[in-house]
Amino acid sequence: MTEKITVKKDNSERAIKSNKRQIIIWVSALIIGALLGLLQLHWLNELMTFIATVFTRLFQLIAVPTIVLAVITTLATFGTHRETGRIFKHAVVYTLLTTIMAATVGLLLYLIVKPGNLPADLANIEATDIPKMMGNESYHDHIIGAIPNNIVKPFLEGNVLSLLLLAFAVGFGLAKLPESENKSILVKGIEGLQSLLFLLIKALIWALPIGIVAFSAQLSAQVSAGVAAESLGKYVTIILAGNMIQFFIVLPLFLLAKGINPVKHLNRMMPAVLMALFTKSSAATLPVTIETAENKAHISKQVARFVLPICTTINMNGCAAFILVTSLFVMQNGGIHLSIIQMIVWLFIAVISAVGNAGVPMGCFFLTLSLMSGLNVPVNIMGIILPIYTIIDMIETAENVWSDSCVAAMTEKDNG
Repeated sequence: MTEKITVKKDNSERAIKSNKRQIIIWVSALIIGALLGLLQLHWLNELMTFIATVFTRLFQLIAVPTIVLAVITTLATFGTHRETGRIFKHAVVYTLLTTIMAATVGLLLYLIVKPGNLPADLANIEATDIPKMMGNESYHDHIIGAIPNNIVKPFLEGNVLSLLLLAFAVGFGLAKLPESENKSILVKGIEGLQSLLFLLIKALIWALPIGIVAFSAQLSAQVSAGVAAESLGKYVTIILAGNMIQFFIVLPLFLLAKGINPVKHLNRMMPAVLMALFTKSSAATLPVTIETAENKAHISKQVARFVLPICTTINMNGCAAFILVTSLFVMQNGGIHLSIIQMIVWLFIAVISAVGNAGVPMGCFFLTLSLMSGLNVPVNIMGIILPIYTIIDMIETAENVWSDSCVAAMTEKDNG
C-alpha cells in the first residue's frame, strides 16, 4: 500500500514538473515569435503565416473525429447508466449559468461605460470591407443547417452541432443494443480509433512550440503594421474588460463555491487555455483540452470525454458577451434606443444564439452579423471591428475553453 502511495506521489510530482516545463517552453516560444514579428521581414512573415496555417489545419483535422469519438464511446459505455443523465444535466446547468453571467457582465459594463456613437464618416464604410459570408444565412437557417440530412456532409463541413447530434444518436444506439459479439467488436474498434487519435494529439502537442512561434509572430506583425492597432475606445474596453472579469473573477467564484481551487485548476489547464488563445478555435483546441483535463486536472474520462465535447458547442461565455455588446453597439449607432427591459431580452437572445455557435475562428463575428442583418441597422460597422477582432477572438476563445474546463471540474465534483 505504501509503495502504491509513493508511486502515485512520484507520478504527480513528475506531472507537475512536466506541466511547468511545458508552460516555460510555450511562453518562451510566444516571446520569440513576438520578436520575430516585430522585424517586419516579408519572407519571415510569409513563413510564419504558412506554419501557423499548417498547425491550424492539423488541429481542425483532429477536432472533428475527437468530438464524434469522445461522445460515442462515452455514451456507448455509460449511456444506460443513471449517472450519465445526471452528468449531462449538471453540465447544461453550469453552462447556462456561466454564459448568462458572462452576458450580464457585458451588459452592466455597457450601461456603466456608455459608449458613444461612431463618427458618421467612420461608420459609413464600403460593404466590400466586410467578409461576403456575413448575410448569406439567417439564424433560422443556422439552426436548420445543424440538423443533418446527410451522414457525410457534417464531417466534410465540420458542422460541430450536426456532428454532436449524430454522435448522440450513435452513442445511445450502441448503449441500447443488446450485448453481443458484434456490439463488442464495434465498440472496441471505436475505442481503438480513439486511442490512435490521442497518440496523434500527443505528437502534435510535442511539436506545438513551433506553431506557437508562428502564431505569435503572425499577430505581432499585424499589430506592428497597424492592422489591429485601430481602437474603438469604449466599445473595445467593454469587450475586453468583460472577458477579464469573467475569466479572473466570475468563473473562479463558481469553482470556489464548489470547493475547487481556481489557481491550481487554471495552472493545470494552462496548456489548453494557451492553445485556445493561439488557434482561436475551441473546437480545434478540444483534443488538447480533453488530454489536459484527464492527465493534468485529474478529471475522469467519463466526465471529460462527455462534458467537454458538449461544452465546446454550447458553452460560449465570450461569444454571448460579444454578441450582446456588439449588437447593442450596432443598434445604438443605427438610432435604435433600447429600454432596460429590451436589453435584458437581448441578453437572452445573445445567450441562446451563442449556444450552438460553431467553435471555430470568427464564429461569433459571423453569427452577430447574421443577427444584425435582419434589422435596419448599419451592419457595415462590423467592418470597423474586424481589424481588431483577431485579439478579441483570441481572448474570447481562451475564456471559452477555461469555462469548459470549469464546467467539467464542477461536474466531476458533483459526480464524485
